[in-house]
Amino acid sequence: MSFLCFSVSVADSCHRSTEPLRDFADRPVHSCLPPPECAIRYRRVLVAAFEATWSPFKYFAPWRLCGLTPGTLHLQKNNLTVLLYTIFIRLYRAGIGIAALFNPKAKLWTAGRKNILSRLQADFAGNAAKVIWMHCASLGEFEQGRTVLEALKQKYQDHKILLTFFSPSGFEVRKNYPAADWVYYLPLDTRYNAATFIKTVRPALAIFVKYEYWYHFLKNLNREKIPVLLISAIFRADAIFFKPQGAFHRKMLHFFNHIFVQNAESKERLRAIIGENKITVAGDTRFDRVTQIAAGFEPIPLIESFIAPGKFVIVAGSTWVDDEYNLSYFNKLDNNDSILIIAPHEIDPAHIKRVKGLFPGSVLFSELKGTSYLKSTILIIDNIGMLSRLYYYATITYIGGGFNPSGIHNTLEAAVFSKPVLFGPNYQKFLEAIELIKKEGAISYYDDKELFIEIEKLKTQPGLLNRYSTNAGTFVKERTGATGIICNYIQLNFR
Repeated sequence: MSFLCFSVSVADSCHRSTEPLRDFADRPVHSCLPPPECAIRYRRVLVAAFEATWSPFKYFAPWRLCGLTPGTLHLQKNNLTVLLYTIFIRLYRAGIGIAALFNPKAKLWTAGRKNILSRLQADFAGNAAKVIWMHCASLGEFEQGRTVLEALKQKYQDHKILLTFFSPSGFEVRKNYPAADWVYYLPLDTRYNAATFIKTVRPALAIFVKYEYWYHFLKNLNREKIPVLLISAIFRADAIFFKPQGAFHRKMLHFFNHIFVQNAESKERLRAIIGENKITVAGDTRFDRVTQIAAGFEPIPLIESFIAPGKFVIVAGSTWVDDEYNLSYFNKLDNNDSILIIAPHEIDPAHIKRVKGLFPGSVLFSELKGTSYLKSTILIIDNIGMLSRLYYYATITYIGGGFNPSGIHNTLEAAVFSKPVLFGPNYQKFLEAIELIKKEGAISYYDDKELFIEIEKLKTQPGLLNRYSTNAGTFVKERTGATGIICNYIQLNFR
């Protein structure tokens, strides 16, 4: 079981690994996985074991399963790392295959990649148009790259768009995305898969979003002199690239022709590795995306009917178990005339039933009929697709995930509507959350009592509420423009 947990976890850890641009005009794919550090630590163990037992395994035939021969097995550090990376990919594929027997996401992951190269070859057999390929790990990264993709679609109308995902969370939601000509899972990152994929698709430009570093794909792109960009990237001081054991990862950064980072700190860290000329501080494209969403806001009549005029409304989005438990303190408040709307991250029937049990008298969105619900002050959203619009109706907002190892969800979808944002203590990996707190547009808390103390302050102090609301909206407005910077670079450099 521990092997399965490790294997299934590798998907998200591996989907943050990579390798490399060609003249743009001349050129005719979370899962339930732990963080990337797990894969890195596992690789170090394999390296040590491999070095200690090199002789007995030097001519062991199974190494050929990785596409290698005894003659290619050198003790040089880079070759050994590539070997271990390839072994790790194979182990992950085996583990996820077993996990698919009982894990729905793993099942989608494997089913979506069945005969994928054959399907790609059939789809691209008659294509004569130039192809722009964008790869995203999951749904969040897609939303991050979406404004760039749509701008390129508009600018290069004679090109076709290929969109790939690593995770079912992205593919299953966006497999019918109208701006893309093809939507696929990314094949497993093996030498054969990567070479066949690049030969089949023949992209004129490849764009990876935020965290994507796939060694064999990047290496083949670099070999074929196909331009590769990394956008909305962020590099923290503790990232593997800046550690002594990060040579393999540092090499992959050289495969990108240009990297667009979110902040000056990321640029400064990268300068010593790839040089200043290959890095641009563009900001985060998510600011452009949430601004776009807010500008296209469409009302939700049932929500407007549920909310009585003048009520203090709390909208809690992407909540997890700990978030929901803390929010249940809402039931204990005296003379509570507020309204609570909860949109859980998971909406399977079992979880919705559990959430409903935490909030007696609550009503589901799917039950909003007639006037029977008008006596309720708690609404549970049991669908997906409306969360970003729900924040519009809030007085204050709550973002879930702050008690999970992976951290909080998207705070910008709420802040763009000039709404104060509250969340749990695990937000340090998210630059926008850190800056929102500094700008007094967000508040972090540690337990249920502190949460409602902060809510009560905002509720009873109009000046405080107005300050936090204004600051949240201003924070987003001042940081838009990344999409334009990236698209201008593409237009100038890849005619």
